[in-house]
Amino acid sequence: MVTPEAGSTTSKGPNKRSNKKRSIWRSEGAKIAYVFIAPYVLFFTIFRIIPTVYGIVLSFGKYSLAGELSFLGLDNYRKLIEDDLFWNSLKVTGIYAAIAMPLTIVISLAMAQLCNRALRGIAFFRALYFLPAVTAPVLSGLVFIWIFSERGPINALLGLFGLEGSSWLQNSALVLPALALVSAWMNFGYNMLILLAGMLAIPEEYYEAASLDGASAWQRFTRITLPQLKPALFFVLVLETVKSFQTFDTIYVMTGGGPVRSSYNLTYMIYDQGFGYINFGYASAVGVVLLVITLIFSLIQRRLVGGTD
Repeated sequence: MVTPEAGSTTSKGPNKRSNKKRSIWRSEGAKIAYVFIAPYVLFFTIFRIIPTVYGIVLSFGKYSLAGELSFLGLDNYRKLIEDDLFWNSLKVTGIYAAIAMPLTIVISLAMAQLCNRALRGIAFFRALYFLPAVTAPVLSGLVFIWIFSERGPINALLGLFGLEGSSWLQNSALVLPALALVSAWMNFGYNMLILLAGMLAIPEEYYEAASLDGASAWQRFTRITLPQLKPALFFVLVLETVKSFQTFDTIYVMTGGGPVRSSYNLTYMIYDQGFGYINFGYASAVGVVLLVITLIFSLIQRRLVGGTD
């Protein structure tokens, strides 16, 4: 009796799997999916990828208002290294991100846990907590200018305890924490919904089994909720990292980069160099540096937190 060779047996397996994969990608369902995703891919390419590539090219040159682009090589990046304003902006961006990102995630996680209750009227509170996410950043900034002003409600509350407060936005030590609080208020609603959706997807049997074993509420949260919430938490973490590094609208409205450039972050520097000094090449170089920093932090978070095991 003739037996098939081992090599021929093992070679057919991968071929069958590869053929099956090719058939899936060429199936009628896949073709329909291509049609539906084509508009988004086209939109993303035109308004995201092409401007990003052009910005990288522009960072190596100088763009005049006449529409001429002259190549400068690495001159813009050399100028960045020697620019004290750039290093100050980088420091401001790092400090702001270190305050705003964990603050927003902790508040979002706490509110999601609070809304993860089968209570009467809970849908109303979920919608109420989401309202800041759909409020215009400019409007929020104008309201918080009054809140953090010298005669605002926060200083009035501190006055009840015998503490005298000044304008938070005019204080170099308080301006970044104040802006971080505004960011947390504006963003926690959207993050809360993502985390809440992740919590609702966790099987209730896990909590019932843990309760039977005598696990406390904190133990159920740390041993069940957080591990099962890992994909949603990773998404929120990356989202908040990008937002904290690229914050502009609230800074523009509330402080204008002040006082004494203590809130002058990299995004504001891009705006200032590009539209204030008409130095688009230099502004693009700052943008490329910001892009690289954001990408590095996102990859680190992917490594440490990850989406799935």
